[in-house]
Amino acid sequence: MKRTMVRLADGRDLIYYDERDDAVREGPDRRDLPPPPPASELRYDPLLDEWVAIAAHRQTRIFLPPTDQCPLCPSTPDQSSEIPAYDYDVAVFENRFPSLSARTGEPGEEPTPYTPTRPGLGRCEVVCFTADHHASFATLPPARVRTVLDALADRTGELSELPGVEQIFCFENRGVEIGVTLHHPHGQIYAYPFLTPRTRAMMAAARRHAERTGGRILFADVLAAERDAGVRVVASNAHWTAYVPAAARWPFEVHIAPHRQVPDLPALDDAERAAFGPLYLDVLRRFDQLFDKPMPYISAWHQAPVRVDRDLGYLHLQLFSVRRAADKLKYLAGSESAMGVFINDIRPEQAAAMLR
Repeated sequence: MKRTMVRLADGRDLIYYDERDDAVREGPDRRDLPPPPPASELRYDPLLDEWVAIAAHRQTRIFLPPTDQCPLCPSTPDQSSEIPAYDYDVAVFENRFPSLSARTGEPGEEPTPYTPTRPGLGRCEVVCFTADHHASFATLPPARVRTVLDALADRTGELSELPGVEQIFCFENRGVEIGVTLHHPHGQIYAYPFLTPRTRAMMAAARRHAERTGGRILFADVLAAERDAGVRVVASNAHWTAYVPAAARWPFEVHIAPHRQVPDLPALDDAERAAFGPLYLDVLRRFDQLFDKPMPYISAWHQAPVRVDRDLGYLHLQLFSVRRAADKLKYLAGSESAMGVFINDIRPEQAAAMLR
């Protein structure tokens, strides 16, 4: 894989990850762009012990443009996009409308004595999987999945070195039902300056399990139990297992985990990286064939925190959809949105059987 870094017209970084050593991606960004916006403001919610990002500049971001104005397609002699090159394999660049950024300003005035604020320090990046606007991740060849995985590992390692960053989150949103603003196949990376609520809860549960069991790893024990039960396993190979968790929250939810405990993507070895693509593509295609239409989904990598509890973390991918039937979506209504208690309409065992 060849790695080439360039600068966009407004100073943001862009990195090409190419599968050919002779690829040349040094064309300049011909656009006249304003400076990037300052970072968002983080406000602390004392009732939940959580941080909320206020990023008002994101209201002006591009929303579902026509294909000939897609900012993630390669540039052409007549149309300049976020990708200056006329072709690419995988490209990663700083988000033009970031929720988190290193371009911090002065902290805002605290709304109440109980609501401290801080700059939204961090970084948000866009990951373009392919130059083909009409593709999807499920249509990529395994070699391209490997390139994407290597790019995510590279970015995870580099972003983990940034001062103040506590967690790296790589993910893909797919489908208008999920809320995507661009149709071009792409994912994102968030470098958070705090641990997210879900990760804090997972680490706390893992810590309690280790204390009760003399140091055993919670996710490893859960994975072993799912593999032994077998009824919720969708697919597997020598290095990875894909299964519907016994307490799945979403109608169709699959966790894909390596058989070896590793904290994050950079820790995967060559064999594990090579084995991931064929299994993941198999699961994605099962999702699309379930109702004979493209399945909206969120694909979320759970990695260990950057600085704490790395011995308790266990890398895994969470793939889930809001579609619960061919013509029905799962909405987060009162119980889920207000109370955080999920009510699943499909038994996990049934979902696994349908996907198999």
